Amino acid sequence: MGPKTEELLNILLWSADLLVNPSWRSLFESYEGWAYRNGLLIQIGRLEQRKWVTRKSKERNDRVYRLSAQGRLHALGGRDPEARWGRAWDGRWRLVIFDIPSGQNAEREWLRRYLRARDFGCLQNSVWVTPDPMEEEQRTLAGGSLNVESIVLLEAHACAGESDEEIVNGAWDFDRINQGYSQYLKILGRRPSGVLKTEVAAKKLFRWMSEEREAWLAAVRIDPLLPARLLPGNYLGQKAWRTRLQAMAESARRVVATAPK
Repeated sequence: MGPKTEELLNILLWSADLLVNPSWRSLFESYEGWAYRNGLLIQIGRLEQRKWVTRKSKERNDRVYRLSAQGRLHALGGRDPEARWGRAWDGRWRLVIFDIPSGQNAEREWLRRYLRARDFGCLQNSVWVTPDPMEEEQRTLAGGSLNVESIVLLEAHACAGESDEEIVNGAWDFDRINQGYSQYLKILGRRPSGVLKTEVAAKKLFRWMSEEREAWLAAVRIDPLLPARLLPGNYLGQKAWRTRLQAMAESARRVVATAPK
């Protein structure tokens, strides 16, 4: 998916009708010529093929599109923060412990990248932890070339006085995570104001949307989005998310207020 198409998906997310009924027409009806010049109708077709947007009706000439649940999730970075924070935790930690021979450096680096992508935290170079069940990891790792002498998957409770808070702070760098959200909140605070009645105003808003999207993804990609009961007290992710939703709702009201009647 090209960068322009990704940005269009983000525009649809931001132009959602109070986050319920996103509509292509409500934002762009005044700018169809501009949309044509920028190839956005072609990009909308690509989004529709991926089922990230849906057409209101099957009529060929109908150009009212809505952001699908899949499209919204992709625009958010592939994970729904509220769902992730709201998931239950059974109090057990899952660990991946490995000791891969020096001759298998490629396998070791692949495993670290895989665990990081799955939101595991690194307690030590060879000890990674997650609060979530590991069904998918079991299937993936069982099909590889590693054996029990190289890697072990465990479920455990801390038994030497370690608190869950200490495990969280040891496994994930929440100072870095908070820095990402702090930077995001600064960019969110620079959201353009005013009505969308000119192409200049629309382009200014779209440039900011692109900057906002990059900042959000940069912050959320390094965040494991742990269950709420495990989050540090100074964690900024939930504040950033609530502020983002509020900003989206305000933007949606602006779009509705300035859309052609």
